[in-house]
Amino acid sequence: MIMFTKFAKYHLGQVVRHKKHPFRGVVFDVDPEFNNSDEWYENLPEDGRPSKEQPFYHLLAENENTFYVAYVSEQNLIEDPSGEPVEHPDVRDLFGPFKDGHYPLYFHLN
Repeated sequence: MIMFTKFAKYHLGQVVRHKKHPFRGVVFDVDPEFNNSDEWYENLPEDGRPSKEQPFYHLLAENENTFYVAYVSEQNLIEDPSGEPVEHPDVRDLFGPFKDGHYPLYFHLN
């Protein structure tokens, strides 16, 4: 039995990788538990649906072909060991320069 916690394992600005699918991304938001539509959840393969009672991460994601926003359960993520920055074009709108394996939060005040 997998035990879940309401404490997020990954933090804003951290680069992570999906365990099963070939993409990686930088965390830009965290929900303490599932907070998306029932339709989104029902579209996941039934045998691979994660528990809703765990943190879910919003990622500026990338794969070999494209950039996008992903919503991923904690159980399906691992820390990215590459040490490489994420090339998603929106990263610079939310974060400062990549350093020591993560992005510092960047706040632009008007």
